[in-house]
Amino acid sequence: MTTVTLNLDTVELTDEQFYRLCQKNRDWQFERTAKGEIIIMSPVGGVSGNREADLIGLVWMWNQRTQLGRVFSSSTIFRLPNNGDRSPDAAWVSLERWSALTDEQREKFPPICPDFVIELRSRTDALRPLQEKMQEYLNSGLRLGWLINPQDEQVEIYRPNREVEIIQFPVSLSGEDVLPGFVLNLPI
Repeated sequence: MTTVTLNLDTVELTDEQFYRLCQKNRDWQFERTAKGEIIIMSPVGGVSGNREADLIGLVWMWNQRTQLGRVFSSSTIFRLPNNGDRSPDAAWVSLERWSALTDEQREKFPPICPDFVIELRSRTDALRPLQEKMQEYLNSGLRLGWLINPQDEQVEIYRPNREVEIIQFPVSLSGEDVLPGFVLNLPI
């Protein structure tokens, strides 16, 4: 199954209505773009699911050592400041920013852009929508993002106020000043 995008030009869902839609349809994974399009995402296969788990695990192990923030899986939807409700494959938010949210904000879709995200292109993903999603993160305050593209054996690095950097595999990625001391060696 491929990703399906619903353009609801005539219907604008409030944040609460979108949250309730997701809660009432827990067997479906939804996102909402900054333009208000609803995206129904297909589940990933074994290879992509394993890669995603590895990435989350590596970020989690780094965070366990540093205690600098919170790590999130692809099941977490973030309500981005510049609109859109997005679910990265792996995400990290600094402890200071996470602690500034209320309990209710943390419980629902946190109204915050992660400091760091990883998007992993699966076999069925088109590249362009993932690149647009990375731009949404940047427009909402992302500090560092990696779009890992195993099909083309490359990674795109997203940073504020800089051109996207594209690097071919094999590559060693640094968490830079966002995730100090974190290193990811690709391919995984």
